Amino acid sequence: ILAARAAALGKCDLLTSMVYEFAELQGVMGYHYALNDGENVEVALALNEQYLPRFSGDTLPTSKTGMILAIAERLDTITGLFGIGQPPTGSKDPFALRRAALGILRIIIENQLPLDLVACVTAATSNYLVLSKSAGLEKVVLDFIFERLRSLYADQGVSSDVFLSVDSVRPANPLEFDARVRAVSSFVRMPQALNLAAANKRVSNILQKAAFVDSSVVQSELLIEPAEQTLATTLLAVQIRVGPLLKTNQFADALAAMAALQPPVDAFFEQVMVNVDDQAVRNNRLALLQQLRQLFLGIADISLLQNV
Repeated sequence: ILAARAAALGKCDLLTSMVYEFAELQGVMGYHYALNDGENVEVALALNEQYLPRFSGDTLPTSKTGMILAIAERLDTITGLFGIGQPPTGSKDPFALRRAALGILRIIIENQLPLDLVACVTAATSNYLVLSKSAGLEKVVLDFIFERLRSLYADQGVSSDVFLSVDSVRPANPLEFDARVRAVSSFVRMPQALNLAAANKRVSNILQKAAFVDSSVVQSELLIEPAEQTLATTLLAVQIRVGPLLKTNQFADALAAMAALQPPVDAFFEQVMVNVDDQAVRNNRLALLQQLRQLFLGIADISLLQNV
């Protein structure tokens, strides 16, 4: 109710002579006018906070209503302008859409909001009856917003490979995206990281070449070599341990547990031939590798961490 009221009053102060003469007072005057008219204090505060952050490093909205209004206003602007074919081009960004996207991400991540951005963008685009560039609009807008995270993390010293590894699986919630980035950033400092990244790359290539899509369980009776038996046993133990951690977004602890897979994975590739003539054995080994791959993809595509 408060957010709806704040949205209804959001731009009213733009019609006043005060803001007409002093444009920098937009929002500030809205706050004072709303208080003077007896509006709820949080509604009044949101009228000013909708413009936060105004620039890089600026403060963020502190009230829930202000956060809602600030995110909604920016999403409406971005989807609307993309929808009529007016996205930023090169260095030109006349409507400050890049800044708006960064503002959305900062509000969500720094205020720890468990917000599904895919659902938010879908809701924003559905508010328009006609958009000339509506085909695939949601994906274009989401790509644009999430791409802003690359520069945000670069400023924090996070490598591009770490960002890309998470973006390749792209969780809908920017807060969860951030948690995964932090976890992968810690993981790459572990001694097992490089070998596991290379192994995931190799597994990805094997599965692609084999065009393997069968996600059936691994059949223990078809595990012949000791190295594949050890990998299967270790993988099952790690899956059991990691499952609850993933459900609670404890990605750093999950990746630390997955590091235990490095010795058996290395031994598997040293001692086991995947593409054997026996189709049942081959498919069983591919299923084992697919389970390994899917476990890591539950957090990020670590095969992209070759240059960290």
